[in-house]
Amino acid sequence: MSAPEARIVDPHATGGWATVRAYVELTKPRIIELLLITTVPAMVVAAGGWPDSLLVLSTLIGGTLSAGGANTINQVIDRDIDRVMKRTRNRPLPTDRVGVTAALVFGVILGMAGFLWLWVTTNLLAASLSTAGLLFYVFVYSLYLKRSSTQNIVIGGAAGATPVLVGWAAVTGSLSLPAWIMFAIVFFWTPPHFWALALRYTKDYRKAGVPMLPVVVGEKMTLQHIVLYSIVVAGVSLLLGPVVPMGFIYTTTAIVLGVMLIVGAERLRRRATHPMTYFGFTNLYLAGVFLAMAVDTLLG
Repeated sequence: MSAPEARIVDPHATGGWATVRAYVELTKPRIIELLLITTVPAMVVAAGGWPDSLLVLSTLIGGTLSAGGANTINQVIDRDIDRVMKRTRNRPLPTDRVGVTAALVFGVILGMAGFLWLWVTTNLLAASLSTAGLLFYVFVYSLYLKRSSTQNIVIGGAAGATPVLVGWAAVTGSLSLPAWIMFAIVFFWTPPHFWALALRYTKDYRKAGVPMLPVVVGEKMTLQHIVLYSIVVAGVSLLLGPVVPMGFIYTTTAIVLGVMLIVGAERLRRRATHPMTYFGFTNLYLAGVFLAMAVDTLLG
């Protein structure tokens, strides 16, 4: 996930490319990139080597469609919040570059296309898991948890962890323990990753009335939660090695990056670093851990 500073957008921009750009923005491409980074390594581990390249491409296309649909519908739901927050007020809906109905139809079409594409090109389990992630993100996280609970991003993180299950299922047609451990890595990684962002934009969330953890329990308690979850995700990442099993490359990488994640969280707790510095490292951590499991499998 990535959250750049709010940029200036001309709400009156017109023309074909401006419209295309607005629709692409609705899908949140940078978030999709991170989701797909976890999908391919899951497929490599599931296959015990490089899977069929056409299968990988098909899975990535289907995952992109599903994630893009989920992100688009999320922006339709959050358009009132997005108008209030500095970080999001330049999105396509707050700036009226895309109509609400058009955005909703676009999101639904993407979601349906993702399901059908994955069903035809991979298998029904992968397609169903991808769509389940979309529905969970829309109905459980966006419509309910985000505006009602400090645990919004904790429980809602399950949606972001679904792509690893999709990747595994696309290769094997089933799910097994390694897939669920990968799911757990992303699941427990999501809260500290997003809470760091929430610390940076606490005033925004408070103004919008969103009960993110820093808004409700304060900075000190949030920082303690970040440290705790960083320890958990680092520990969970080590469970994969004995199960697959993984070799030196993955084990070493998971340990080193895990220690760095915990140290970074502790530095953040002591206010020795900026929340966005830690936020940025969490992106590198997740990419590094999953890349290491792919490399370890390919070279093992």
